[in-house]
Amino acid sequence: MTLRFLPALLSSIFLLFSCGKEKPTSGNPSSELIAESYLSWNGDSLPTYPDGKPKISIVKVTIPPHSELSKHHHPVINAGVLLKGALTVVDIHGNVLEMKAGDPIIEVVNTIHYGVNNGDEPAEILVFYAGAEGMEIVVKEPI
Repeated sequence: MTLRFLPALLSSIFLLFSCGKEKPTSGNPSSELIAESYLSWNGDSLPTYPDGKPKISIVKVTIPPHSELSKHHHPVINAGVLLKGALTVVDIHGNVLEMKAGDPIIEVVNTIHYGVNNGDEPAEILVFYAGAEGMEIVVKEPI
């Protein structure tokens, strides 16, 4: 069984969290596509979804002020939205993505990277992982 339905599912989840390019008037719902791509933020092509029983994980990650996540990689496709604060994401190739609250990210897959919060407030990011039963969603790199 493949996870071909996941792009539609992730788009639906993002649409639930986003309201309107145009300001909705009272009682009129609206939606805005926040991110859609076949590429991750650094330009790499996204891989195919894994075979197996689908597993969706939604994780809120909080990075304290003036701190850094350890180097890691994701073996599954994932995307997120920075809810608050600012975050700098750096991959092993030296690509850098500067994020501010409200920015989406389509994360790199199987590429070592890390995030840095240089700000004075915690950075909070909500991340959606599209994996399969038995798969890790984050693999920390040895120090």
